[in-house]
Amino acid sequence: MKEKQDAASLSRQQFLAIYRDMVRIRQFEEACPELYSQGKMGGFLHLYSGQEAVGVGVAHAMHTDDYMIAGYREHGLILAKGADPKYVMAELYGKKTGVSRGKGGSMHMFDADLRFMGGYGIVGGHLPLAVGMGYSILYRESDEVVVCLFGDGATNQGVFHEAMNMAALYNAPVIFVCENNMYGIGTAVGRASAVDQLYKKSCAYETPGSKVDGMDVLKVYEAVRNAIKDARRGNGPSYIEARTYRFRGHSISDPGSYRSEQEEKVWRERDPIPNFGRWLISEGNASEDDLKEIKAQEEERIAQAIRFAEQSPDPEPQELWSDVYIES
Repeated sequence: MKEKQDAASLSRQQFLAIYRDMVRIRQFEEACPELYSQGKMGGFLHLYSGQEAVGVGVAHAMHTDDYMIAGYREHGLILAKGADPKYVMAELYGKKTGVSRGKGGSMHMFDADLRFMGGYGIVGGHLPLAVGMGYSILYRESDEVVVCLFGDGATNQGVFHEAMNMAALYNAPVIFVCENNMYGIGTAVGRASAVDQLYKKSCAYETPGSKVDGMDVLKVYEAVRNAIKDARRGNGPSYIEARTYRFRGHSISDPGSYRSEQEEKVWRERDPIPNFGRWLISEGNASEDDLKEIKAQEEERIAQAIRFAEQSPDPEPQELWSDVYIES
């Protein structure tokens, strides 16, 4: 399998695709609060705005047949993996045309064709599943990898350590990516974890650990690309802490008042989308008009996704009984 290029050798088209993916996620996520307030969506809603550089950097470093698995803040991640926004929006509406046929909602999106193996509502609950997928790859003597994304709060769960231990023990090709957005719900990392530098938690399992600027999409891309390259070569798991920031509260019901205005201002100045846009212009990879056109196109694409979701049918009542058990 051909390895991904390093960031410096990416083409103009690839840079623009990265920018487009981040804009698409932002436009999608920023459309959701108003729709939620109108009663169009039910359940919880955890938005990804601000963290786009992590999801997009990860996805572009992967091959299409690599596996991705995530926690419940996963709209942006399934979009980064290649899902059509209209099917993701339909899932938020609980419609039959949704990626999980309207049964998963915000926290439980799944697309086996894209090898997006789900969002999971239990903090850290998906980490052992990632290890199981990695073991399956070894068993089948294949060369895929698994990228498992989770929040900082998951690193305080016992299951995090169990998964890290088993991955190291079996030399599984799993890249653990911690999206450290500094808060577990409303609790700052420093009040919940004895270790502030979360990547250091990997040392107990003699697993390579590193930290990357999660607001810089190319740095994320490069870090994950190198980790994937090592995993494909049989060097086992690795752990990356991506320092990032969510621009909204933990969920749609959280005003985020535990964060200072100054803190939010500092992080918004590091917004990965306009900063990457300015870099594209400075390097001659795009003009201001190019970026405006991309934004306009993605705004229209999300508007179409909303229309698709609103026009889609609800699941039939008998769907309550399907997909509950799989017959052997």
